[in-house]
Amino acid sequence: MQVDIDIEGWPGPDTKAREWEELAERAAQACGAIVPELANPRLATSLLFTTDAEVHTLNREWRQRNKPTNVLSFPMLEREELLSLASDGPPEMLGDLALAFETCAREAVEKGVPLENHATHLVVHGLLHLAGFDHETGDEDADKMEALEIAILAKLGIADPYGDRET
Repeated sequence: MQVDIDIEGWPGPDTKAREWEELAERAAQACGAIVPELANPRLATSLLFTTDAEVHTLNREWRQRNKPTNVLSFPMLEREELLSLASDGPPEMLGDLALAFETCAREAVEKGVPLENHATHLVVHGLLHLAGFDHETGDEDADKMEALEIAILAKLGIADPYGDRET
């Protein structure tokens, strides 16, 4: 999967921007290793690292929720389309993601984890939403999505973000 990244409002000079890009690329590769349909070379995703204000605007405009959130996902393929997508052919847009810096940073502090780890988790979470997984449709779906997130993050050396889960 190709990930097109834009960074507006996340900290650091150009060298830090490259670190955010590498983080997103590693997350996408790990997703493809665990969720094979995300490894399709035709797929493209855009990822915007931005501010709470921008995510607030997007959330209000597209989701009718008047607040910022940590990550927004805007899928462009139905799950069935993704699963049936041949590996040969023109590029296909999987969807768009937007991460809100201030919310992500605050949550990382609250969880006691590095911002990089939390941002990686949110990229993974967003990519799974783009692939048609949804934790808001029921407990079984939430458990399946969380299990995938845990497996993907483990592949990246990041601890279970849901550490209170019973196994």
